[in-house]
Amino acid sequence: MKLLKNIKGRVLNILFWSIISAAFIGPGTVTTATKAGADCGFQLLWTLGFATIACVVLQEASARATIYSGLNLGQAIKKHFQGTRMELPAIILVVGAIILGCAAYETGNILGSVEGVALMFPGVEKWMIVAVLGALAAIVLAMKDIKIISNIMGAFVFVMGFTFIAVAILGRPSAGDIAGGFVPTLPEVDGVSLLVLGLIGTTIVPYDIFLGSSVVQKDTTIRDMRIGVTISVVIGGLISMAILVVGTQMSDEAQVHGFSYELLAKTLESHIGQGAVYVFGVGLFAAGFTSAITSPLISALTAKSLFSKESSNDIKSGRSFIAVSYAVLSIGLIFGFMQVEPVPAIIMAQAFNGLILPFVSIFLFTIINDEKIMGREHVNNLASNIVMILVTWMTLVLGLVKAIRAFWSIEFVQNLCRAVLGHSIPSSDEFFVLSAILAVLITAAVVWYIVRRRHSNIGKIKFA
Repeated sequence: MKLLKNIKGRVLNILFWSIISAAFIGPGTVTTATKAGADCGFQLLWTLGFATIACVVLQEASARATIYSGLNLGQAIKKHFQGTRMELPAIILVVGAIILGCAAYETGNILGSVEGVALMFPGVEKWMIVAVLGALAAIVLAMKDIKIISNIMGAFVFVMGFTFIAVAILGRPSAGDIAGGFVPTLPEVDGVSLLVLGLIGTTIVPYDIFLGSSVVQKDTTIRDMRIGVTISVVIGGLISMAILVVGTQMSDEAQVHGFSYELLAKTLESHIGQGAVYVFGVGLFAAGFTSAITSPLISALTAKSLFSKESSNDIKSGRSFIAVSYAVLSIGLIFGFMQVEPVPAIIMAQAFNGLILPFVSIFLFTIINDEKIMGREHVNNLASNIVMILVTWMTLVLGLVKAIRAFWSIEFVQNLCRAVLGHSIPSSDEFFVLSAILAVLITAAVVWYIVRRRHSNIGKIKFA
């Protein structure tokens, strides 16, 4: 009897933390991973493996900080910079990164979910699908207990996982090709470095890091959290890998026509059969619908943590929660009714993700090394900091590549480069190298700040 109770508790714990994978596996993941499979075959599976490990590191650190401090990540950031010149800029960055970022994601979430239903029922008007999805999302957000919401999202994750893995298996991929995909290589494909960063960015989502800290319950233990977070994120990573494998089915067609959900559906139908289209449609719907709920949810929880004294886990009350959650949902529904093209909207949201992720990583890095928040005995040790340094550097590269590319799109800059370098736009590899060098310098500055702060605040406790 005790064994069954323990097993039930473990299953419920994993189901609860599955809200994390429900949040990061959205239409953006489907779009990016299938495109990676179409363009590069199995060769970028290692990227998703690495991103999954990095995601576990950041999610564990965020939840651990909340368990030890009693503050979610938004509150911890506010406390860390309280009374300093960085207090207002930090709050503005968090609001921009999470609330505006979630609003951008929400459009892609709604559109992706609509496309999933449209693949299964092509004759249904899309505006009708948007209306039904909006009503369902509003009902779930109105539920009083966050555990109920988490469990619903967890159930959708398992449905999503089953469908994508089933489609991948139906394609009969070679075991040797899959194994070879985990050997780090960069195939000779134009823009491959950006595709690698895109896979990382769609797995490590900024608002998901805030979500992991906001859903921590008062009775959560470090052990249960680590088990739940690790299994949840690993399951999410495996689903993303299955989606990439599905994308390998459309390699030839994508090279000629470019990526689209319609083309993917036709490819699956020709290679596997009509049943695969319906199964994939269910997975795409589940990916979009779960993210369409978690985006407003974490926006509202973050707003409450910054502007309200109420508990961030008590989602049944609070004007800020209601206003922000339904505002974010409404933004997605508006663009859904406008029938905006889904793939460009999703790509734009991911670009925004790449720009704000470094700020979230740096904030989290400083929080888990702050004795006043974590407690003297719980600040990061040397091994944990080394891992955090690598992850922070990686997120900085992701953000800098996108920022530098945007800078280089300015006509004046292109003319200047043409005069000095002989060409207007650097190659993808040159973008990557420049971003990697700048990321090293910024990461070194962050480490210097943390070392200096820990020595001044902790005294005898050193960085190691």
